[in-house]
Amino acid sequence: MELLGKRIKLLPFNNSDLDLFIKLSMDENIMKHVFDISTLEEAKTAFYIKAKPWNKTSDTWLTLSINQIDNNEKLGNIGIKIIDHHNKIAEVGFMLKHSAQGQGFAAEALTLIKGYAFNTLKLNKLTATCSVHNLGSYKLLEKLGFNREQTLLQNTIINGQAINDYVYGLNNK
Repeated sequence: MELLGKRIKLLPFNNSDLDLFIKLSMDENIMKHVFDISTLEEAKTAFYIKAKPWNKTSDTWLTLSINQIDNNEKLGNIGIKIIDHHNKIAEVGFMLKHSAQGQGFAAEALTLIKGYAFNTLKLNKLTATCSVHNLGSYKLLEKLGFNREQTLLQNTIINGQAINDYVYGLNNK
């Protein structure tokens, strides 16, 4: 499976994605809006879980690496997890390394995932959850048509702090 855009391609995780995944999972600035920083062992375990084979009946994440086409540089990852098979609803999430942020790569990756979700998987809805402090993520979601549907108070604990989250949704039209 490959999802091809103008500047990037999305590919299923393989061992060549491990180093960047670990760096992202252990990066204080990346993780401050996501989860507690992972230890090396936690990051490796999470990677191997996300790299397992996936199909549309899976209850796990399909995680794809975001790769720049012109130089094959690994920029980050994006994933989709079907959270309600009956109602055809999936969650999306993404992380990009610092040097790739603010250049439209996440927007292109999310656009590719939207197309895959609605056109190939025939899903009815995509959701995304992000910290109310993660301005970059929620502005991107809004730019791509996601609607803020809910604020979840004290929804996530990060570094011992209760964090409020926004929940976004996008219906297949």
